Amino acid sequence: MSTSYETLPGLADVYLEDSYVLSVQETPRSLTFQLEAVLTPEHPLYHEPRPGEQYCYVNATLTFGSATRVEWITRTGTSYRDANDEEDQGNIDYLGSEPGGFHLGGDWGEVRVQSAHPPVFRVLESS
Repeated sequence: MSTSYETLPGLADVYLEDSYVLSVQETPRSLTFQLEAVLTPEHPLYHEPRPGEQYCYVNATLTFGSATRVEWITRTGTSYRDANDEEDQGNIDYLGSEPGGFHLGGDWGEVRVQSAHPPVFRVLESS
């Protein structure tokens, strides 16, 4: 991988390695991760962690739009339950750009997305 996700637009102030993947939706032209995302203190929507939480979490999406190809290398379907009995599919352990697109993976699987456009990170609610 040539470029780490922190250099991609909108992702400098997001910590994907400790964000939780809630679901993955795929259409013929896009791949969207529903996240319980960790924001760093530099993010404009950052707030102090809630009691019992280590980070500032927000509901967000990470969407690879205008995809010309989505190539799953592995797809596990693995899910976990936390202490509050909430289910997730693990984290995004790595995301980097490569010629013609992006390569990312975690407990949920590994995928290459061919797209000329970087993924779009969008906070769904600022709690």
